[in-house]
Amino acid sequence: MTFTGLWRNVNFMKLWFAQTVSELGSKMGALGFVAVLALAASPFQMGLIGAFRVLPALMFGLVAGVWVDRLPRRPILILADFGSGALLASIVVAWAIDRLTIEHLYVVGFGTGLTSVFFQVAYRSYLPSLVPRGDLIEANSKLSTSEAVVETTGFSAGGWIAQILGSITVVVFDAITFFVSGIALLTIRKHEPVPEKTSEQPSIRREIVEGLSFVWKDGILRAIAGSTIFSGIGMGMVFTLWLLFGVEELGIQPGVLGTIAAVGGVTSLGGAVYAQRVTKKFGIGPTMVVTHALAAVSFFLIPAASGPVFIAATFLVINQFGDAPGVIYGINETSLKQAITPLNMLGRVNASSHVVGLSGTLVGSLAAGILGEMIGLRATIVVGGVFVLLGVVVLVVSPVLKTKELPEAVEDRL
Repeated sequence: MTFTGLWRNVNFMKLWFAQTVSELGSKMGALGFVAVLALAASPFQMGLIGAFRVLPALMFGLVAGVWVDRLPRRPILILADFGSGALLASIVVAWAIDRLTIEHLYVVGFGTGLTSVFFQVAYRSYLPSLVPRGDLIEANSKLSTSEAVVETTGFSAGGWIAQILGSITVVVFDAITFFVSGIALLTIRKHEPVPEKTSEQPSIRREIVEGLSFVWKDGILRAIAGSTIFSGIGMGMVFTLWLLFGVEELGIQPGVLGTIAAVGGVTSLGGAVYAQRVTKKFGIGPTMVVTHALAAVSFFLIPAASGPVFIAATFLVINQFGDAPGVIYGINETSLKQAITPLNMLGRVNASSHVVGLSGTLVGSLAAGILGEMIGLRATIVVGGVFVLLGVVVLVVSPVLKTKELPEAVEDRL
């Protein structure tokens, strides 16, 4: 086998390995297993754990973008990894001395949510420093490939470890993955451009406003943000009710639904593998619009499911094939943002996308609970699919559709 391209970029391979390992830890579901199996948490307490993990992104996401633009990104990634590992290790220590409580999990959930925000914003902003601009799609494809594999195997691995060795052992494995990731990042040797410091450092508030203003003034970034809002609301509605709809209305057992969800991981892998080839053939803008549309249409297969369990389950399985175009869209969206955004703004732009997406998801989740009671689960999921389609419409009427290739160079448009 001949290794070419990014396979020979040692520093990128280290980042890829670190991102994959830390993503594996995140997908193992350690906090959930400990809460349920070790502390017998109630549904309300489980909901609080989930809320504490999302809150940091909404509270500090934009601030994280400012610090990622102000500081070298590699040290931020390393500190985020070691911080996550230490927080998880505290659960093991508390359990060993018989002092583990559900409140401890709330704190760890909030803390790991905060470190995750900095890691997610920083690694996407760090990537253009490691690879040539023409290799961004390939790099993001490789990163998405590992995410797809982890999506398929991470939670399943965590479940088997919890069943055989106990839930605390899942936490041990989770903590180890973050420490390994941090060590891998420490070995990267390529020089990272240091952000220029001015005599008068702007305030954090001013830099946040500059980042949001930059997104708003750029037609492509503005369209992507608008699409993300609509799609986030729609997917928040669909994903909030998916499990409940499958169990209560379709009569499918939770274990079968878990297997169906794993199909999405496999199809995501296929999307990541073929993303570069598809984009090269059709152009980045048209690829984004078409793949987003295919992913949106696939959501309507969920409320269309009915009849015998086997038939209904078949509709849900086919729906999972929509993950492939969804991944292709995500790879191109990330690559396009990285290409057109100056390095000194990339952290704030990525943070804005992160916050916008989570805000939409939160709104969609709350709307799903209200509409689900008023018009039923099936009709609410249809409404969610319509919102995702509106995200496609935003892209169609924007400059995104006409963008065929990544820009050759970044123009500082500040």
